[in-house]
This record gives sequence, C-alpha cells and structure tokens, in this order.
Amino acid sequence: MTEPGSRAVATIEYLRGIRPTILPSLLLCDFSNLRREVELLEESGVDLLHLDVMDGHFVPNLTYGMPIVEALRKITSLKLDVHLMISDPAAYADRFVSAGADSITFHIEAVPGDPGPLLRSIRSQGVASGLAINPSTPMERLLPHVRECDLILIMSVPAGFGGQPFDPIALQRLSQLRRDFGPELLLEIDGGINVQTVGPATAHGADLLVVGSAIFREADYCQAMTRLRRQFQAS
Repeated sequence: MTEPGSRAVATIEYLRGIRPTILPSLLLCDFSNLRREVELLEESGVDLLHLDVMDGHFVPNLTYGMPIVEALRKITSLKLDVHLMISDPAAYADRFVSAGADSITFHIEAVPGDPGPLLRSIRSQGVASGLAINPSTPMERLLPHVRECDLILIMSVPAGFGGQPFDPIALQRLSQLRRDFGPELLLEIDGGINVQTVGPATAHGADLLVVGSAIFREADYCQAMTRLRRQFQAS
C-alpha cells in the first residue's frame, strides 16, 4: 500500500473524501477548444478528469498520449486520472507521471507477469497506482494483486470499444471487492455509465464513476452532472 506522507497518499485521501464522484472521460470532449471544455467541467463541479490512453494495439483504437496530459496539467488543478489501455504500460508509465498524472491504472491483461513492481514504481513517484480488468477476464487473475493497489478499475464494457452495453458482471465484481477488501480500497467503474447505471454502480460499491457520452452529448454539462449525481446510491 501507499507509504505515509507521500503525494500518492494525499491523492488517495482526497479521492476517499469525495466519493462517490463522477469522472468525465475526455475522449468525447471538443479538443479544438480544450481549455473551454475544462472550464465548463470545472463550473459543473467535477473533482477530477479521466483520460483514456489507447495505443491501437492492446485495444483497436488510438487516442492521445503524454502531450494531452501535459496540456491539461497546465490549464487545470483538477486531479488527472490516467487509464492506460496499452500493451506495454511499464515502457510509458514514467512519462505519464512526468506529464502530470495523479493516478494511473493499467490493465492486468497487459502484464504477463507480476504487476507489483510497476504498481510500486508508479507509487514511489508520488502517483496513485491501480489495476484495470476487462469483463471477460477472470477475477482470479486480479485478486492476488489487489492489496498492492490504491484503486481498482472495473470495466463494464470491453476496453477500447465504444457503444457497448453495460455488463452487469461489473456490479458483482464491485460487491465482491468491497466485501473482501473493505472500505479503504477505491473502486472505479468505466463503461456505459449513465443515469440508468450510476445508481446500481454506487449501490454495489463504486466510488469513482467514469462518464463519457452522458456528459459530453448533453448541451449543458452542469445539468448533466446534476442528473447523474441524483442517482447516487439508487438501486
């Protein structure tokens, strides 16, 4: 777990203090006016931003890399939660730390061996670290490493695929992790999160809820955030 007094501890304590909370996924934002998009999100009261990094190899889509993280770090004090959907996270994690990430998750499926050394390396640099898992991956692959993590990201759709239906296996996994590892572990969920799924997700233990189209496809981000928050803990 995180060493006392580190920047990573401060990030984890902050996230525990604001849970449950919505993380806008910037994948669908207007990158031609990134500063204005961030200002609108800040006005809507968001606490942190979620960045989906895809390499076109681990997943069949290609998004952005370190320059976007660096640009965001220059224009906002919001926490930056970076989700690495890439084949070799160890080769790039340090660069995302340097770019300004506050938390980094990478996929258990992308690490053939023990993810512990990379989790510890990220944390030693003052950044919270965690693992993500796809719906089709058995939980047995993840469970031995949970105590090394500051947070766990449960995918409720296959990583890298937009427009997929919410997989309710994610709710079972949230409940299992909360029951087996207690209230301190931060649980994140990503994929198909909207006004219909926010309530069940939080009721099953989700702390951090990644939302894309349910915010960015709406004309008013403040209203979208309000609608989502109203569903917290609904079953």
